[in-house]
Amino acid sequence: MTGRRWYVPWLFLAPALAVAITFFIVPFGNTAVLSLTDASTLGGGHFTGFANYQRLVHDGQFWLSVRNTALYLVVVVPLMVTLPLLVAMLVQRRVAGVGFFRAVYYSPVVASMVVAGLIWSWLLSSDGLVNSALRGLHLISSPLPFLTDAHWLLAGAMAMTVWKGLGYYMVVYLAALANVPKSLLEAAEVDGAGAVRRFWHVTVPTLRPTMILVATLAAIASAKVFAEVFTLSNGSAGPGGEARTLVYTIRETGLGLGGEAGYASAMSIALFVGTLGLSVLVTRLNSREEQA
Repeated sequence: MTGRRWYVPWLFLAPALAVAITFFIVPFGNTAVLSLTDASTLGGGHFTGFANYQRLVHDGQFWLSVRNTALYLVVVVPLMVTLPLLVAMLVQRRVAGVGFFRAVYYSPVVASMVVAGLIWSWLLSSDGLVNSALRGLHLISSPLPFLTDAHWLLAGAMAMTVWKGLGYYMVVYLAALANVPKSLLEAAEVDGAGAVRRFWHVTVPTLRPTMILVATLAAIASAKVFAEVFTLSNGSAGPGGEARTLVYTIRETGLGLGGEAGYASAMSIALFVGTLGLSVLVTRLNSREEQA
């Protein structure tokens, strides 16, 4: 009877497999094939081997995008690992009104990126709230060019990314904090450890797997950043496109009737390999530390 029903588990897996094959595996295979051609957005194209990848090596715009994306990773990932944890520590206590603050911190997560972009464009404009507050405190004499300078634009996009993802990772940490053994915290308190020492020597080691997970997810999201830069710059990526990220460059390369689908596909494969390599590196470093 068991042998006759070997197909039953596959029936349950079939919907998920169909979605994965249709929307992930087939498109990825098509992208990999296109990266070896000179195809345009109108179709066609001839097999060119690794010519597109050789072109990447000498493409200044591509390496500018890689640099900006790497800078995004270096700045955003540590903030995403630490700030949501601190917020989760603040709102984990069962006090009156804490549910309201949890909802406030989480609300940016459910806001659409267009709405978030409009809010931050207003905040960072020359006469927006941020510049007005800085002038009111006499910290600046002229408005900071948040939306017109490439470096300030990237900084504003990073702040927007942290603001929008803070609530999501806060919820992840709240779930992990609920699993911190209270017995260990109480034992540390009995031994005379203060709040800071209990946090560093009990809470942080317990949350280490969750912190690794958050760092990995934040790194992948930062590597794919696009909407923040696009909305804050009205699609220009700053003066001369100097604030462009890798996904932004991929979009610009493959966009329009004259778009280079083959070359954009090669950039996409390069992004995939880089993201996969980053994930593998984080996983292996985590495994080595656990074995040490």
